[in-house]
Amino acid sequence: MPRLDDLLRRLERFYGPQPRPPHDPFTLFVWEVLSSHSTPRKRDAAVAALKKIPALTPDTMWRAPQKKLEAAIVLAGPHAELRLQSLKIGIDHFRRMPDLPTIIRGPIGPARKALKGLPQMGEAGAYRMLLYAGGHPVLAVDARVARTSCRLGYGERQDNFTKMARSVREAVARELPADVDTYRRAFVYLSHHGASACTEADPHCSVCPVLDDCPEGKKRAR
Repeated sequence: MPRLDDLLRRLERFYGPQPRPPHDPFTLFVWEVLSSHSTPRKRDAAVAALKKIPALTPDTMWRAPQKKLEAAIVLAGPHAELRLQSLKIGIDHFRRMPDLPTIIRGPIGPARKALKGLPQMGEAGAYRMLLYAGGHPVLAVDARVARTSCRLGYGERQDNFTKMARSVREAVARELPADVDTYRRAFVYLSHHGASACTEADPHCSVCPVLDDCPEGKKRAR
C-alpha cells in the first residue's frame, strides 16, 4: 500500500465520516462564497436556508426576494454585503454561460479559464470546482492541505503559495491513482486534519494519528 494511501486511511479511521463539498457547480460556488470567514456550522446553516427559499440555482437565486436572500446569507456570519455582491456576480456568470457545468467537466485548461469570472474562488476554489463538480482527479490545495501535506513530506514549503501548491499536487500525484473518489477523500481528510490537529501555530502532535510517520511531528515531539 502506498504510504499516502495508508496515511489517509488512518486519518479517516481517526476522524470518521466528514461532510464533503457539493458536486453541483452552482451550489459549490455558493458554498465557497459562504465558507469564507465563516465556520462549517454557520456556512451549512446558510446553505440550508437558501435551499429552503429555494435559491440554489442561478435562476431561483436571481428571482428570490432580496430580504429572504439577505436573511439566509447573514447566517454565515460577517461580510454579508460582500457575500451578496459576490453571489450576484456569480449568478450573472452562470446565466451568461449556461454550458459552464459542461465546460467544467471538459479539458482542464478551458475549464479553469471559464472559472476565472467567479469571485472569491481563488486557485484552491477553482481546483475544488474541478475536483467536485468537474470530476477531475486533481488535488485542491488550500492552506490547510498545503500545511498538512508538507509536514508529512509531500511538497515543499515556499513563499509563493502557487508554487507550493503545485509541488504538493505533483508529490501527491506520484502516489495516488488518477481516481476522482481517491482525490476527493484526500482533500477532505488532509484539510480536516489541518483544521483540527495539524494547525499552523500549535499543532496537536500528541494526539495525531499519523505522528509516527510524520517528519515534522517527530521533530516537534523531541
